[in-house]
Amino acid sequence: MSVSSTELSQLPAGPNVKGKLSRDDLVMRGGMAVIALYLIVTLALPLYTMLSKSFSTYQVQLSQYEFQVSDEDGIYDGTIFTGTELNNTTGVYDHTDLSTGADGRLPVSKFFPDFSFRSSVMYQLRNTAEGGRFLVGSTLHDSTEWLEVDSNTFRRVQLRPVKARGIDNFVNYFSTPALFNSIKNSLWISLLSTVVTVSLAFWFAYALNRSCMRFKGLFRLVAMAPILVPSLLPGIALVYLFGNQGMLKELLFGASIYGPIGIVIGSVFFTFPHAFLIISTALAISDGRLYEAATSLRASPWRTFWTVTIPGARYGLISAAFVVFNLVITDFGLPKVIGGQFNVLAVDIYKQVIGQQNFEMGAVVSVILIIPAFFAFGIDRMVQSKQVSSLTARSVPFEPKPNSKTDSLFFVYCSIIGLFIIGMLAVCQFAALIKFWPYDLSLSLNNYQFDKMDGGGWGSYFNSIKLGLLTAVVGTSIVFFGAYLVEKSNGFLVGRAAFQMLAMLPMAIPGMVLGLAYIFFFNNPSNPMSGIYGTMAILVICSVTHFYTVSHLTAVTALKQMDREFESVSASLKQPTMKLFSRVTVPVCMPSVLDISIYLFVNAMTTVSAVVFLYSPKTSLASIAVLNMDDAGDIAPAAAMGMMIFYTNAAARIIHLIASKGLLAKTQAWRKR
Repeated sequence: MSVSSTELSQLPAGPNVKGKLSRDDLVMRGGMAVIALYLIVTLALPLYTMLSKSFSTYQVQLSQYEFQVSDEDGIYDGTIFTGTELNNTTGVYDHTDLSTGADGRLPVSKFFPDFSFRSSVMYQLRNTAEGGRFLVGSTLHDSTEWLEVDSNTFRRVQLRPVKARGIDNFVNYFSTPALFNSIKNSLWISLLSTVVTVSLAFWFAYALNRSCMRFKGLFRLVAMAPILVPSLLPGIALVYLFGNQGMLKELLFGASIYGPIGIVIGSVFFTFPHAFLIISTALAISDGRLYEAATSLRASPWRTFWTVTIPGARYGLISAAFVVFNLVITDFGLPKVIGGQFNVLAVDIYKQVIGQQNFEMGAVVSVILIIPAFFAFGIDRMVQSKQVSSLTARSVPFEPKPNSKTDSLFFVYCSIIGLFIIGMLAVCQFAALIKFWPYDLSLSLNNYQFDKMDGGGWGSYFNSIKLGLLTAVVGTSIVFFGAYLVEKSNGFLVGRAAFQMLAMLPMAIPGMVLGLAYIFFFNNPSNPMSGIYGTMAILVICSVTHFYTVSHLTAVTALKQMDREFESVSASLKQPTMKLFSRVTVPVCMPSVLDISIYLFVNAMTTVSAVVFLYSPKTSLASIAVLNMDDAGDIAPAAAMGMMIFYTNAAARIIHLIASKGLLAKTQAWRKR
C-alpha cells in the first residue's frame, strides 16, 4: 500500500530523538561537574557568604533593657528606667556606638555618672524581650528575669548587640569621612599609576620591538624581574632611598615618600612587567605591509605612528591599562608598607579585620572594592571580545631598520628603566647585608637570622616553597584538566558556558576579598570543611582559586591549537578519551603545562593579600614574614626575606627552563619533522 506525500505530512510528528551519551561523554561531563563544584565551593559560596555578612548589622537595642537602682541612703528610689531613657539623660552613646560588630559590647556603668564600684548601691537589670542579652563578666544572660548585682559586679556588665539585616553598615561606612576618603584615594592612585605605567611600558616595548638597539634580550629579562618579588619589596626599597634616613631623600625637595608618592612609584615598579608583556605582544604581531604602504605614501614617522602603530596596538594598550588598574587598586602590601596615613580600600579591609575585629565592616569594604575591580575586568573582557585579527595569512612580519640616532635614544631610555628596576632590587639586597642602617654600614649576615625575629623564621620561608610546589602541582592538574574538559567536550553548551563563567570569575576578585570570604565560609563551625582552616590545605586552595583564570586561559589557548580531528580519530579507533588525553594532549601541550606550573609557583611565593587572613603560626609564609617584620620595625630583615623570595623564584625560573629543554626534547620531537 502506497502512501502519498500529503498523507505523510499530516501524520503526527514523532518525539525528538537524542543520541545516547557515550561513556566518554559521561566521564567528561562528570569531570567538568566536579571541577565546577570545586569552583563553587572555593569561590562562589565564600563570596556569597561575605556578601551576606556585609548586610548583617548588629545593633544594641537599649529599649530591650530595664534598670532599677536602690541603696540604703535613699538616694535612689527604685525607679525603673529603660536603657533608652538612661542614654537620653546621659548621652554617653551615639548611633555609631550602638551599631557595633558581632562581638560589640557596651558597658552599662557609663549610664550612671556618679558610679563607683566601691559604693553600697545595688543594681537590678533584665531583658524586657526575647533576644535581648547582656554579659556579666563572661556569663551570658538572655532571660527576662531580674538579676540583682552589687556595684563591683555591675561594672562588669556589658550589653550585647542583636543581629539584624539591612544596609546600616554601608550607611555607616559612607557617613565616616576617613573611610569614605579611601575610595577617592584608591581610585586616583590607581588611575595615576595606570597612566604612568602604561606610558613607560609602551615605549619600552616599542623600543624592543621597533628598533635595532643592542641587548634586547637583557632588557627583556630585566623588565620581568619585578614579577618575582612580593609587592611589599618596592615599598621597603623606597624607604631606604627616600625615607626619613634615606640615601636620596633630598631629591624629594621636602615631600614625604610615605603616602601617594611612594605608592605610585612602587606601583609602577611591580605592575610594569604586566603592562610590558601585554603591549609587547600587541606590537609583535604588526603587519609590515602597512608600514611599507605608509613609506610609499611618504608619510612622516610621526604620522605613521599615530595612524598605523597606535591603532594596531590599541587593544593591547586598553587591556594593559585595565590590568594595571586592577593590580593597583587591589594591592595591599605596598600601601601597607609605604602608605603612611594615606588610606586605601585594601588597607582598610586589613585594619577593620585585624585592627578592630569588625568583620562586618571589613565585608562592606570588600564589597566596595569588588565594584571597581569587577568593572575594570568587565570592560577589558568586552574590549577583547571586539578585537579582530590584525595578522592574516598574507601578512608580512615587520622588520625594523637600523637607525643610529633612534636606536641610541631607545637604548638610553631602556637603560634608565632597567636601572630603575635593578636599582630597587639592589637597594633591598644592600639593606639586607648592612648591620644597622645608617649608623653601621659594615657587611653582615645578621639580618638573615630570621629565627630570632618576628615573622615565623626560616620555617615561613620553607612553608612558602611547600605552598608554591603544592599550588603548582595541584593547580596545574585541576586547571589543565578542567580546560580540556570544557574545550574538547561534545555538546553540553549551557554547562560549558557556565563553567567558563566560573573560570573567569577569580580574575575579578581581589586577593583581600577572597581571603576575607574564606574566613566567613571556612571558619564557621557549622561548615563540615572548617577543619582545613589554618592548615596548608586552605592556603593551597586559596592560591589555586585566586590565580585560576590566567592559568585557565593559557590552557584553553594551547588546546585550541589542537584540531578536534584528534578526538575523531580516537573515537574511530575506539580508544578511551582519557588515554588520548594522557598520551597525546598532555605531551603536545607540555609547553603550556610548564608555563602554568611556573606561573602558579611564582605567584604562590609572592602573594600577600590572598593569604594574610588565612595563615596560622604553623603555616606562616615568607611573604607574610616580610609584612610582619616590617610591622615590627625589622625593615632590613624584611628586605632580606623579600630577596630570598626573589632568588628562589629566579632559581625556579632557571630550573624550569633547564627542565623544559630536556622534557620538551622528548614530548615535542614531532615538531621537528
